[in-house]
Amino acid sequence: MASFLHFNPTPESMGPWAMLFAMIIGHAIADYPMQGKFLAIRKNRHIKPLEYGADVPGAIWVYCLSAHSLVHAGAVWLITGNPVFGFIEFVLHWLIDFAKCEKWTTFHQDQGLHLLSKIAYVAAIFWL
Repeated sequence: MASFLHFNPTPESMGPWAMLFAMIIGHAIADYPMQGKFLAIRKNRHIKPLEYGADVPGAIWVYCLSAHSLVHAGAVWLITGNPVFGFIEFVLHWLIDFAKCEKWTTFHQDQGLHLLSKIAYVAAIFWL
């Protein structure tokens, strides 16, 4: 297979800018096409859409927010090769999205915090 199709995202195989770019791409994929309407709506405990009916458990938002955060954790783990960063991403993404759902932050602040977390991972990998 052509070498340009081989993706080996490790600090040894890419520089900090390439890793940051890969993490931003991973974030965009996980936050938009991979999230889907169900998770996007149901991760917010304050939204009660009629289309899912009364048979949906009241605490489903915890599962939906956790599932969404796990997708992000997986992307960070795959890109950095480090499960600790994946776990940190799970916790941070969960808290950042919870804050947005509670209207403690705006959409733009939410996205900025996600970007800052990716910058922090890259800084930790390359400069700590």
